[in-house]
Amino acid sequence: MATGKGVAAPPLWPVEARLAALLPDLLVFRKPRGSEHELATAQGVLLGVHVTGFTALMDRFSLSCKSEHDMDTLAHIFSYYISDIVEHVLCFGGDILNITGNVLLALWTVEQNQLSDIITLVAKCSLEIQEKFGIYHTREGQDLQLKIGLSAGRISQVIVGDEQRQYLLVTGRDVDGVQLAQRLAQANEIVLSWNCWKLCEQYMFEVEIMREDEAVKIDEGQPMEYISEFRTVTMVLVSLEFHKTAWMLHLCHLIQEAALYISTVIEKGGGQLSRIFMSETGCMFLCVFGLPGDKKPDECAHALESSFSIFSFCWENLAETKLVSISITSGPVFCGMVGAVARHEYTVIGPKVSLVARMITAYPGLVSCDEVTYLRSMLPAYNFKKLPEKMMKNISNPGKMYEYLGHRRCIMFGKRHLARERNKNHSLLDREKELEAFRMAQQGSLHQKKGQAVLYEGEKGCGKSQLLAEINFLAQKEGHRVLPLKLKEADSKQCFYAIQTLMAIFFEIDMCPAYYRQERLHKQLHGMVEEPLHCLFNDLFFVKFPLSFKVSHMDDLTRQKKVKACFFQVLQKAMRETPLIFLIDEAQYMDAASWEFLGTLLSSVPIIMVMTLTPTFTLCGWAQHFLQSPQAIFVPISKLATTSLLRMACWELGVVSIPQELQIYLLRRCFGNPLYCEVLCQDLLSKNILLFHDLQKEEEEENSKWETLSANAMKSTMYSISPASSEDQELYVCTVKDDVNLDTVLLPPLLKEIAVNQLDQLSPGEQLLVKCAAVIGHSFHIDLLQHLLPGWGKNKLLQVLRALVDIHVLRWCSKSQDLPAEPILMPSSIEIIEQTKEERKSDAGSPLRLQEELSLPQTEVLEFGVPLLQEAAWELWPKAQQTALHLECAWFLRDLACRCGSCHGGDFVPFHRFAICSTKSSSGTSRFCSYKDTGSILTQVITDKLQLPSPQDSFQFQTKSPRSQEAFTREHCRTEEEFLDQLNRKLAQTSPEKDMLTTKPCHCKEVLKLVLSPLTQHCLVIGETTCAFYYLLEAAAASLDLSDNYMAFLYLRKASSLLGQPSAFSFFKKHKVKICQFEEATFCCLRSEVCFNMGQITLAKNLARQALRLLKRNFPWTWFGVIFQTFLEKCWRSCSLSQPPDNPSENKKKLAILQQQVQCLSLLWQLYNLEATASSRRFAYLATVMQENSAKESASEAQVVSTYVALSQFSQNMGDKEKWLHCEQMAIQKNSLCWFSREGLLATAQLMQALAYTKLCLGHLDFSIRLGFQAREICRHLKKPALENLVLSVLFRSAFLKKKFDLCVHVLESQWALISQGHDVLGLACFYSACLDLLLYGKGWLCRPFGECLHFIQHYEHSCILNSQSNVMLGVHSSLAMWFAQDSQWKLFEHHFSKARQLVKRTNASLFGSHGFVRFLECHVLMLQKIPQGVFTHTPSETPRQTLKYFKEFFSRCVTCPVYHQWVSELKASVMRYGKRESMSLTNIIRPFDTCLTRIWIEGEFLEENNSFEGNLQRFVRVADVKENKDEEEIQECIC
Repeated sequence: MATGKGVAAPPLWPVEARLAALLPDLLVFRKPRGSEHELATAQGVLLGVHVTGFTALMDRFSLSCKSEHDMDTLAHIFSYYISDIVEHVLCFGGDILNITGNVLLALWTVEQNQLSDIITLVAKCSLEIQEKFGIYHTREGQDLQLKIGLSAGRISQVIVGDEQRQYLLVTGRDVDGVQLAQRLAQANEIVLSWNCWKLCEQYMFEVEIMREDEAVKIDEGQPMEYISEFRTVTMVLVSLEFHKTAWMLHLCHLIQEAALYISTVIEKGGGQLSRIFMSETGCMFLCVFGLPGDKKPDECAHALESSFSIFSFCWENLAETKLVSISITSGPVFCGMVGAVARHEYTVIGPKVSLVARMITAYPGLVSCDEVTYLRSMLPAYNFKKLPEKMMKNISNPGKMYEYLGHRRCIMFGKRHLARERNKNHSLLDREKELEAFRMAQQGSLHQKKGQAVLYEGEKGCGKSQLLAEINFLAQKEGHRVLPLKLKEADSKQCFYAIQTLMAIFFEIDMCPAYYRQERLHKQLHGMVEEPLHCLFNDLFFVKFPLSFKVSHMDDLTRQKKVKACFFQVLQKAMRETPLIFLIDEAQYMDAASWEFLGTLLSSVPIIMVMTLTPTFTLCGWAQHFLQSPQAIFVPISKLATTSLLRMACWELGVVSIPQELQIYLLRRCFGNPLYCEVLCQDLLSKNILLFHDLQKEEEEENSKWETLSANAMKSTMYSISPASSEDQELYVCTVKDDVNLDTVLLPPLLKEIAVNQLDQLSPGEQLLVKCAAVIGHSFHIDLLQHLLPGWGKNKLLQVLRALVDIHVLRWCSKSQDLPAEPILMPSSIEIIEQTKEERKSDAGSPLRLQEELSLPQTEVLEFGVPLLQEAAWELWPKAQQTALHLECAWFLRDLACRCGSCHGGDFVPFHRFAICSTKSSSGTSRFCSYKDTGSILTQVITDKLQLPSPQDSFQFQTKSPRSQEAFTREHCRTEEEFLDQLNRKLAQTSPEKDMLTTKPCHCKEVLKLVLSPLTQHCLVIGETTCAFYYLLEAAAASLDLSDNYMAFLYLRKASSLLGQPSAFSFFKKHKVKICQFEEATFCCLRSEVCFNMGQITLAKNLARQALRLLKRNFPWTWFGVIFQTFLEKCWRSCSLSQPPDNPSENKKKLAILQQQVQCLSLLWQLYNLEATASSRRFAYLATVMQENSAKESASEAQVVSTYVALSQFSQNMGDKEKWLHCEQMAIQKNSLCWFSREGLLATAQLMQALAYTKLCLGHLDFSIRLGFQAREICRHLKKPALENLVLSVLFRSAFLKKKFDLCVHVLESQWALISQGHDVLGLACFYSACLDLLLYGKGWLCRPFGECLHFIQHYEHSCILNSQSNVMLGVHSSLAMWFAQDSQWKLFEHHFSKARQLVKRTNASLFGSHGFVRFLECHVLMLQKIPQGVFTHTPSETPRQTLKYFKEFFSRCVTCPVYHQWVSELKASVMRYGKRESMSLTNIIRPFDTCLTRIWIEGEFLEENNSFEGNLQRFVRVADVKENKDEEEIQECIC
């Protein structure tokens, strides 16, 4: 048997200990000898242990589809089983020679006089092994049993190999004896060889035997547990049988010679000779291609060619060789350590290992391979011969087998073809630059009469073949004659092969039958080449023209020159008739002679050559010379743009749009590579992961169940490709199944092989870093990466990172590629008061301190820069090690799972951890438990290391600067002026300690990306669903906080899948994950908010009600219940606010509940506010009263201010002027207490937005603009895009009414930057509504063209989101009607006006509602004017009296929006005049702003704006008037 020598072990022990663990004592403690191999003998006892049933177990696993999971299970079973046996042998003093396959061989070396005693000792060891480990019952139903064989006598040992690699061989008659004993034994028997039986004390015993398959390689310096991998390898087993008459020393020389040759040949192809072991009849060499660090492209082809070379060498050069047999298999295996801690070996385990051994016996004397190797080699079929099927022991379905005949010269030339055909249904994406290079070459060849070559270079899969197919189509369409050819690697070894095939295509003999080829060629050559020269082409085209006297006197060199001259002559003549184009795909495989010919042809014939190259190949000298030609154009192929890649994915899947999670999945894996996108899409379809939904329905229907929301979520996103115009064509969108986690979907085998090839090009240290980073995710922080790397210092880590960044494997997430200088962990300003001495001591040595939290500067965050590498590296980990690493990541990240430092920590779901903790724990928290083989990996997630939020928002600043707060809040702000003066003073402060806007910006988005989202993934992988559910709620809350509704929906959908399908009966409801009532309520509340944002109003109401019920705060269903509950809230509920607080722990739980109650009630009044019925108003009013009471009970000033702002908004919408302004004044007074926390600053921003809104409604436009810019500045600092969008909407409307159209465009561009990257359909609707206003009345100012606005409305007008927003859609349809009226498109005017008429009754007094009502009234007046002309065919005639009813309704409803009253009054007056038969024209209609429209309806001129309308609004104003004389300068400052 043989064992590799140059290997290493875990870096936990000294070097000597590592070697002792990996090598037998026979090698470790041997005496040094000379360089020549020497045969040594000694007395010894051999123990062979064969594990039976293991091959059958592998065969059983091979029939399933979960190959990697099966390999993991096999490796775990074998390692667990064999380690106990190894330890037992070591305890009895044995030396483990090797562990090969399912066979263990151990040796006891003794003196002659002790042989009998040692046999007795070994026999007792064998009996104990059989007794303890004789039968192992697996869960799969296949028992593993032991057969043990013993032999004793003279053992010969020899070391063969070279200076770099040496192998120990143990041979002799007694080694054969132990193998024979193994074969004779049955399961659970111990068999002794005859010699052993003669030497032992025979009165004591009986006997038994052992097992079979494995291999070796170790990377120095890596821990043992980090070495194991799952990967696809190719195995070569070489069997040499010698004549029995050969001398032992001579056999050693033969084995040495064979080992050296095999090792040399195998290593050239990227393989390793891993094991040499003796059999009864000869010697076997086990070689493996594709072990870690050795993966190469085309490894199967290299294995076959190396095997045939070895086969030929052994037959021809090794005397005394009786038979040479070689078998090759390819497939997934487990590569890693097996054995005990004190003695282990690197091995490969898998069904393919058993198969390669069985094939040696089944097909002796041949080079045989399995079907997988045959297909993956991509070698020509004529190099193989199919073998008859044979039965193999314990292998039920070995598959087809082939004999490899070696590389033979093709007996015929190739045929015309390209790798890809042009897609007739879809155009080529993002290849305009590449096609332009081809057109330039066409022009150059036409005008300059010179040859032109275009060489496209790109990585595999970048679309080179598809580009050639497109060029082929375009050239043929223009009348060019195209000669296409695709080359393979084997073609590079055939001289002149490429030109031979191209000319065969040119002569059109490549497709014709062999018997007609000569006649066809004769016709083609006639008139172009002299007939005596036709015989020159006999060998080239496999024809038999008679040999002429002229040719017979030519030598070989002259014939070659003459053939080339004939080709030049033929091609020159052909070019005079039709332009000629050579298309050569994979030109890097072209032979040198063909390159030389093409170089000469390029300079002499005006031909066009188009080639593709792969950059990783080294080209020959003639190819380099060709590339340097001035007529050759080199064009690198760029990656596909993101939009083009997503469009391609839609084409592949047959849909018009794909969900965001699928977009992320494809973009992270493809990096712009079309082949990767195509293969991944096909893989998703084959795995049945996607669901498809028809888009042909006219309208989206509201869902009554959360589980069916996926389709509507997709219908509310933009199309990735434009839908076809054909009305009968079905349009689809797709969604991902709820129970599918795309992050754990395995790569297709083709793509995994590509990525593993790239991984193995790295050094061992770089590979280890990449594999650990892959566990963290696509993006990772270097501190967490260092935590996973055992024994790595910061310097070593940065050095390896620098190397990986330099070769673009990794990249820093920031623009700068310099190494980071700032630490990740920054001290938090919140101290944890309740902490025991033991906790402080235990945390002193931990990687994270209690006072530390994540600041996450971009310079310390990296991401993968190579496609597929992260996914492939993650899949290489065995399941057990994968789980352990994910657990380490969870341990590390749990301390950072909170809001960022600028937000002062705390949960994204307020007081989340306190609400779910056990009341028995004084600290209110529990911890992760350590990893164990049995039981739960994690218990609960929450730890007291997290930054805990204060019960009151001002906690932090009270402890820091109580004097400044007291001084600031000594007098409440009683007017807006006082509030604004204090606000301006606060914002004008320059001290970083006091200035709220000079503190560090919010990093919650980074926390979500790098902490919360990965934590959910880590918990899901390790199977801790309770922890995963907690973090999914946090991630969903964070996403909503960042205005990313779709990602919140995805997180909540994952949480739903963890809980399982709900029961039809609530009393049968039982979740798969155990959660507390608070978490269930939070889950309902978050889903309600998501549904509200998706336009699912009914479902949102039900979920909000359900959440309130779980929070012990019921909301009534009937009008009587509303009345009764309103009475209780005004009387009894307010009395309960004076109750004293509970203990701190209970108080925090109560705060958590109150916060969720406030959120649910806020959602409810907003939901009911969307409906204009009296019943809905009652429900909305009750919700506001309940929200106010809950906010006061929470004792949070910021919460109270936000509630008053919300009540003010509600009152304005309902037209209640007194309540509106009263709530606003209360918010101003309360806001003075909120300056000392981020929540307070957010409440201030909300208040300023409300004030800007109020000033706009009241007509103080300049004041509104100034307030809007101040509010926007705070929103940008707080990173609140949703609130900033509201502020910008108010800013636009104020600037628009002031006719500051340049400012309008500036605001709209800022608004577009906020909403264009997300999926905010409502935000886009408001944006395009504003664009339409600017188009209609903006005096030529333009932000977006009308076609884009119309396309958006047509696409989304049936969306549930917009169907629920009557206020916005009223303005949109009215504006569209006005636009179509200017073009006299009256049918379209009627269409949109009728929709506006249906919406007008569903609106309220809000700004958008009032604006839409005004637009509707303008359309109504216009329609009234045009009715006498008979331009309307579907709209019923209306009288001015009926029209005046709408004006009356406007003034009664929109009393809180007087900014439009003056203009509506003028409109009403014109209608009244028209009713008195006065002439009605546009000259009678006074607009509140100038218009850019010319006369569009009737003759007349527009009157100027009545500039005094603003002054007429003062009777509605209750607050102090504000000076507006400095508006121009101040607004300009705000813009800057």
